[in-house]
Amino acid sequence: MAIGLFILAVIIQLAMVLAIFLLSLSRVTGSIVALITVLVTAFISPWSLILGLPIALLCLILLIAPMRQSMITKPVYKALGGAMPSMSDTEREALDAGTSWWEKELFMGAPDWDTFAKYPYPELSEEEQSFIDNEVEVLCAMLNEWQIQHKDKELSAEAWRFIKANGFLGLIIPKEYGGLEFSSYAQSRVMSKIASRSPTAAVTCMVPNSLGPGELLMHYGTDEQKQRWLPGLAKGDEVPCFGLTGPEAGSDAGAIPDTGVVCYGMHEGEQVLGLRMNFSKRWITLAPIATVVGLAFKMHDPEGLLGDPKKTDYGITCALVPASHQGVIIGPRHNPIGSPFMNGTVDGQDVFIPLDYIIGGVENAGRGWRMLMECLGVGRGISLPALSTSASEMSYLSVGAFAKVREQFKISVGKFEGVQDATSRMASNTYMLEAFRHLVTCGLNQGGTPSVMTAMAKYYATETMRSVVNDGMDVVGGRAVQMGPRNFLAIPYQAIPVSITVEGANILTRSLMIFGQGAMRCHPYLFDELQLLQSEDKEAALKEFDNLFFKHLGYTFNRGAKAFVAGYVGGSNDAPSFADSFTRPYYKDINRLSAGFALTADISLGLLAGDLKRKEMLSGRLADIHSHLFIATAILQFYEYGSKSVAERLHAEVALKNSFYTIQEAFLSLFANFPNQFAAKLVRFVTFPSGRIFAPVSDELKRQLGDVFMDDFAANPFRDYLKTMVYYNTEPEDVTGRMEHAYQILLEVEPLWQRFKKAEHKDSFEGLTFEDHVVYASQHGDITEEEAEQLIAYNSIRYDSLLTDTFDAHLAKVQERANPHSLENAVYRLTDYAELKSNAQLKNDAQLKNDAQLNQALNPDDLQQTSEHVAATDLAPDHDQPTGDANPDHGYESDGDVKMVDEQDTAKEIKAQTDFQNSHPEVEALASRHRDAASHLNERMSYNHRLDKDSIASPDSEQATHAPQTDTSDPTWQDGLRRDENDNV
Repeated sequence: MAIGLFILAVIIQLAMVLAIFLLSLSRVTGSIVALITVLVTAFISPWSLILGLPIALLCLILLIAPMRQSMITKPVYKALGGAMPSMSDTEREALDAGTSWWEKELFMGAPDWDTFAKYPYPELSEEEQSFIDNEVEVLCAMLNEWQIQHKDKELSAEAWRFIKANGFLGLIIPKEYGGLEFSSYAQSRVMSKIASRSPTAAVTCMVPNSLGPGELLMHYGTDEQKQRWLPGLAKGDEVPCFGLTGPEAGSDAGAIPDTGVVCYGMHEGEQVLGLRMNFSKRWITLAPIATVVGLAFKMHDPEGLLGDPKKTDYGITCALVPASHQGVIIGPRHNPIGSPFMNGTVDGQDVFIPLDYIIGGVENAGRGWRMLMECLGVGRGISLPALSTSASEMSYLSVGAFAKVREQFKISVGKFEGVQDATSRMASNTYMLEAFRHLVTCGLNQGGTPSVMTAMAKYYATETMRSVVNDGMDVVGGRAVQMGPRNFLAIPYQAIPVSITVEGANILTRSLMIFGQGAMRCHPYLFDELQLLQSEDKEAALKEFDNLFFKHLGYTFNRGAKAFVAGYVGGSNDAPSFADSFTRPYYKDINRLSAGFALTADISLGLLAGDLKRKEMLSGRLADIHSHLFIATAILQFYEYGSKSVAERLHAEVALKNSFYTIQEAFLSLFANFPNQFAAKLVRFVTFPSGRIFAPVSDELKRQLGDVFMDDFAANPFRDYLKTMVYYNTEPEDVTGRMEHAYQILLEVEPLWQRFKKAEHKDSFEGLTFEDHVVYASQHGDITEEEAEQLIAYNSIRYDSLLTDTFDAHLAKVQERANPHSLENAVYRLTDYAELKSNAQLKNDAQLKNDAQLNQALNPDDLQQTSEHVAATDLAPDHDQPTGDANPDHGYESDGDVKMVDEQDTAKEIKAQTDFQNSHPEVEALASRHRDAASHLNERMSYNHRLDKDSIASPDSEQATHAPQTDTSDPTWQDGLRRDENDNV
């Protein structure tokens, strides 16, 4: 009984602790509740004080401020202050830059689904839709990326004029300055469609609308600067570039060595206060043709000329300088991995500029890094994800078409499971990217500069695009390897490293930025605590730190309790109001994983502190968890606003399973490599008590999605949707239209094509070529004349879509590819194989008949001698006989299978052959023909027949001697046979 009461009391105490954490009670309220519970359980069982006394003692310490601060707060403050590395002003500005959005809800472990449900789904306005349907469509039609990349090495003058005249460089500029003022979603859609046609043109239009002077001027420029530059930028009269990176500063842009020193100098004939600039910039897009240059540099005022003698180093500053300014050198072009968008150098030595060239004026001196971090979000969140989404969607369309059209081993290559392993990834990843784009632009449409979300978008969009294009290259194989104007995959494949590298290299973005900035921007207490740890007024900071630290502890224990409960009973059932039976379980999983992530992130930050900055592999795994939680919610939102068809659900299911499995493996890898294994095992026990809970995508789901990947229209509405996202065409001479044209024609004739190919594979038709088989099937009534034309027309289109380009010896000039299967050339593909075989069979039949008649006239002795003679003759080599299929005695079929003569000697075959001469197939066939090229097929076959008849009608000729066909209906031939028989008798 006593033991039972003791166990009950302990259970009550533990349940009390769990309830305090789950309800997130304050320090005071929680301590009072704990003390009361300890007293109550002491009456139930005094032995419960074994656990109750430590709880009570801790509560008293928490309630008594002097005791709490001396025993807990001060030691923690001192330990953390020593462990945290000092932050430079630049780092502090970078961490504090930008705002947070939905990613903060997921980081904190308790996403508010009501808020999520109210996010306005991004849509285009009528003006934006019209621009995409008209101006963007026209621009895409005039672009030829092969011509741009391999011949012109730049955009055509016509394309440049159109881009400038129609506002493509001013999408983000307000209408009051002559810009289009499009939403973030509209910018993404515009860039995506251009990129589907020409990455070069897309990059050209991207830069002025992302990290460039226009963005900086709109947010930070003075009114005078805006009036001076924005109208020209909007109209294309001014072409901007921005110089940030250089030989000594790439990913570590904060280490730029470029300087601007405050001094007096001459400007426009007057002595003014300004900056003596020295800079060397590299890899600057649009620099070779820029008319205005944005520059980032470190500003110094050693003489205190700005009025503050104590402040000599201002930090990174941004200025706007005309490209024609004295001393500015626009250098030669770079060649970024073969992509000929304008990219080059900007240099200057002892270039003097007035202070009013600083963006925002002197007031913004030293604020450049914060400005850049906030404005980088546009390029990271819009431009690069748009380009990545576009490349993936074009790969989906083109590779899906290829996988269905291309046949190997008698079936479409897309039907092979090994291929479906790749195509199912392509399908689900493309679906994920489109969903990701919608949620990110939804956040950007609402204003703010969510730097963590846009860093996620940049990294995971470009890396996913790399996976999609690589898979596409594997599926298409040789068709994608051979360069030329027919190749629809090689150019996006070549350009992948550009997207991976620019605007924050991907390795850096994942391993440092996403979680590093995420912890600062998304954690409710961490950034403020870090500021207090580095405060110079330690006494005042300690008092404020005491309050923040215990709020932080309460937050951590609350997330730990939620993760513990979720680990055993599943996540919270909270979900958006629109959740249905398919999506609701996934929202529950997100609730569970989000709580586990909040706990894991806090433990990592608390135990590793500043070391986490150097533990980049661990930081990268935390970034994977956080980002894929965001991606999973994007998929669920996109599915909610989609068709909800069976095919789309399949895309969403595979994409969600991929994300959840990635999250799980990132958790477990983090625990396995965490320096403090005791803490790691404890957190793993809380978050994954039963081990792995998510399995990778099953083979069956991959097979199903691999099949859907090759479908269109109602069978796959998502593919139909993608056509509206890119420049879609079915022009047979276009680089992407050629494959799509073949695919669409196949969909029209697929039942006929499959029926014909099935019969062809069963050797139902005579002949060596496809055209032979079509004519044979037509003449024998297996298909109609109209169907024959459809088959030949599709085969011509199919063959052309699979051709790769050829060049001259110097790879300078593309050669024209002839199509032997075209309707005009099909007649030349006909052979006389069927006639040779038929004639050989008739000759064999005649010989058998002759032998039988001879045998009837011979006596037994003569028969024995004759048999021996025949046997000897058969065994002896006959050097005069033709070889191969031309030898009628071989009896080979077209596929090489051997049939004995008696197996071929059937009444049906003899009748078919002997009746063939008396029929008139050319008359019957031509009666319903209307197309000349189609008529040539039968005419050619009839011509072959007549040649054989002529050879038989000329017994003195050489053809008669070796004629493969013998006309047994000729009475002259029968009389000769009787004379031979009489002579033998």
